[in-house]
Amino acid sequence: MATTAADVRRDLARLADPRRAEQVSRFLQMQPGGYGEGDRAIGVTVPDQRRVAGRYWRDLSLTDTAALLRSDVHEERLTALLVLVRKFARGSEPERDEIFDLVLANTDRIDNWDLVDSSAPYIVGPWLLDKDRSVLDRLAGSRLVWERRIAVMATFAFVRAGDFDWTFRLAERLLRDPHDLVHKAVGWMLREVGNRDRAAAEAFLGRHHRAMPRVMLRYAIEKFEPERRRAYLSGTV
Repeated sequence: MATTAADVRRDLARLADPRRAEQVSRFLQMQPGGYGEGDRAIGVTVPDQRRVAGRYWRDLSLTDTAALLRSDVHEERLTALLVLVRKFARGSEPERDEIFDLVLANTDRIDNWDLVDSSAPYIVGPWLLDKDRSVLDRLAGSRLVWERRIAVMATFAFVRAGDFDWTFRLAERLLRDPHDLVHKAVGWMLREVGNRDRAAAEAFLGRHHRAMPRVMLRYAIEKFEPERRRAYLSGTV
């Protein structure tokens, strides 16, 4: 019998924990006024979701995976993305194209930082490595905070390949973004650049650190020596 979205939902429901669901709802700000408002958690741990994804990713069709991605249950959407990451890593070029298109068509359902961070660096970025990257400019200009975070987090794939240009390009564009979840993503990617090429990271920081939101700067310099961090934070660099 073919694996369906119903099989994944059943396994996740068996692993659900109402007390954990309350904790997840608070952590991902699903309450009214939070950035995850309107979402619903059932309380399945991420390791358990990875195990469910590992059990079904080969046999679950993209149609059924897309159905899970459109679910109103947070864990069903994250599990769908974990399935897509596995399919993408092992897929043919046409399959990878289809998965990339599916993700881009459903960015409104990739609507919390854990969903973005579990997919953008492993699908969006890798697909764009050898292609036109202008879609990232469109995402970075979106009114949706999650699309702006997708754009930044996708550059992780470029950073791993030693290509920092798009991280710097988007970081400069998003210096004055209104949302701290974008500030954190930009700072994180700048930190990853610094882990690989400290001089390149510091050249960028030298031009822009005074204009950076504090949380962005803190993330970017987190791995620097204490004295160097203090110099950036005090503006005495």
